[in-house]
Amino acid sequence: MHVTNGDSTAATLRAAGLARQLVVWRDVLHEGPVPAVGDTELRDVRARFLGGDDSVDRVRRELEERDAALAGARDSEYVLWFEADLYDQLQIAQILDRLARLEVAPDRITLICIGEHLGIARFGGLGELDGPQLAALPGRAAVPVSAEAVALAQQAWAALRAADPGGLAAIVAARSPVLRFLPEAFDRLGREYPSTRDGLSLTERRLLAAVAGGASTAGSAFVRAAAREARPFLGDRFAYAAIERLARADVPLLVAARPVGRTAGVSITDAGRRVLSGQDDHVALNGVDRWVGGVHLLGRDVPRWDEGVEAVVRPPALRVGPRAGQ
Repeated sequence: MHVTNGDSTAATLRAAGLARQLVVWRDVLHEGPVPAVGDTELRDVRARFLGGDDSVDRVRRELEERDAALAGARDSEYVLWFEADLYDQLQIAQILDRLARLEVAPDRITLICIGEHLGIARFGGLGELDGPQLAALPGRAAVPVSAEAVALAQQAWAALRAADPGGLAAIVAARSPVLRFLPEAFDRLGREYPSTRDGLSLTERRLLAAVAGGASTAGSAFVRAAAREARPFLGDRFAYAAIERLARADVPLLVAARPVGRTAGVSITDAGRRVLSGQDDHVALNGVDRWVGGVHLLGRDVPRWDEGVEAVVRPPALRVGPRAGQ
C-alpha cells in the first residue's frame, strides 16, 4: 500500500506503474481544529471544517474511505511518499500513529521523504517530478521506519492535538534519522501562534508585508508570501482565508474585495501598517478566533509565539495603541 500527499503525485505513481494500491492523504492539518478525540469524531470535525456547509458529507465519505483503505492493507507493507514541509510532516505523524494503532510492525513501513531534488533549484514537492524521477527515489531516499520513529510520530501527533501547546517544544528539540524534518516542521507550526511582537502569525505577517510591499491582489500577495517560506506549505485557499480574517476584523488591517480570491484587490490600512511595524498588536485590537491543532485560540488572553525565546508561551500583558482615526 502506497500513501502520498496529493493527487498529482498519485497520478504519476500510477502512470509510471510504481503503485497499484494507493491512498492520497488530503487533510490540511495545520489549519482548523484537530482535537484529541476518537477517529470517527475527528473525521466529523475535519469534514465540517474542510467541507463547509455544502460538502461536509462528501468530505466525510472521502475521509472514511481513506481510513478504511489504510486499515484494509494492515497485513501488507506500506510505502509513504512525502515531503519535508509542514503540510506533509503533520500527515506523516497522523499516518504513523494510525498504523501503530493498527498494530502494523515498523519494519513493514518504508518512508520516502525529501526536501530537495538534484537539478531543481527551489524544490516544491513530489508533484513536480516525472515517472523516472519518482522511480529513482526508492533507491536514493527510502528509509525503513524504526520503532523509535513511530514513537516520536505518536508523540508529535499527541502534541498537535493537545488542548495546550506545551508539548510542541519537545518535538522541536527531538532528533530522528528517520523523521529528520519533523522538528523543523513543528518549529514552523509554533510560529502560527500570534507573536508577542505584533499579534500576527508568521503567515499573516508575510501576507500583510506582501501587500505593504506592493502586492495589489490576493493572488500576488499569496505568491510573494509563499516565496518567503523555506519550505512552502500553504495553499491559496487558506492564504485567502487569512486575508479575509485580516480584512474583516473589527479594526481591519487590510482592505480586500469580496470574495477574496486570486484577482481580488487588496490594500493595507493605517492600522495594518502600525501592527506590521510593531506599534500595535493585532490580537489586542481584534482578538482571535482560530485553531492551531487542538488549541482553540479565542479572545485576547491566548498563547503566543515568543520571538525572544522562539517558543510558544503564555501571553504577556497586552498593549493596545491608538486605533485608526484616533
